[in-house]
Amino acid sequence: MKKITIAIDGHSSCGKSTMAKDLARRIGYIYVDTGAMYRAVTLFAMREGLLNDAEALKKRMGDINISFKFNKEAGRPDTYLNGELVEKEIRSMEVSSHVSPIATLAFVRTEMVRQQQQMGKDGGVVMDGRDIGTVVFPNAELKIFVTASAEVRAQRRYDELKAKGMEADYDDILKNVQERDYIDSHREVAPLKPADDALMLDNSNMTIAEQNEWLMARFKEAAE
Repeated sequence: MKKITIAIDGHSSCGKSTMAKDLARRIGYIYVDTGAMYRAVTLFAMREGLLNDAEALKKRMGDINISFKFNKEAGRPDTYLNGELVEKEIRSMEVSSHVSPIATLAFVRTEMVRQQQQMGKDGGVVMDGRDIGTVVFPNAELKIFVTASAEVRAQRRYDELKAKGMEADYDDILKNVQERDYIDSHREVAPLKPADDALMLDNSNMTIAEQNEWLMARFKEAAE
């Protein structure tokens, strides 16, 4: 079975990362969470007071090094910003509320795409995000576009934050999900949209087990 590139795109909080991590672990591929990379850039901008100063952030992009290390205890990769573990910080609502505007900046996307293409240049990779199948790996052998209703996604995000012991308000999360959908779909650079040859998956009413079974079947078809 040949090593292929798997691109999983879709809306925020629709379970892309969970799905991609599970698949990568089952088939022995490398997993790259591109959304975490944009969150890490956002966290850097927040810490350095650069959220509203795009020109200054552009000059500092060379100071941003994002890497992933597998966490055996959690069974997933953790995100590191310049060598610092920031997995918890980048999942906060504060970062969530600023990540879409940062991700619209052309110079941010250019640098992140460069790093992502380097990570996946040899195949055997599962990568999820917003523009993997359209921009990062337009020739990926398997492209999936995942969606779910905004209400379902907000509830999942709420449950995830509460499970981590973090403060959460459903109405605030729903508003954030809807705002991110609009920004992601209407940005000038690499707007969120399915690749022409992407397989669509609406997982509003699917269990994680059902998702994994569906995705494994698609992988086997693409890797034959």
